[in-house]
Amino acid sequence: MVVQTERDDATWYECETCGLLFDEKGDAAEHEKRCDGEDPTYIQ
Repeated sequence: MVVQTERDDATWYECETCGLLFDEKGDAAEHEKRCDGEDPTYIQ
């Protein structure tokens, strides 16, 4: 489930599975469909 949160005077949408933040709710929902709960491969 995507959670709406406020940070730095902006609204963000957070993937509950991995905690990644998105500025668009649709992007967060699309990510969450494919999220496996591990850290994204592009974050090192």
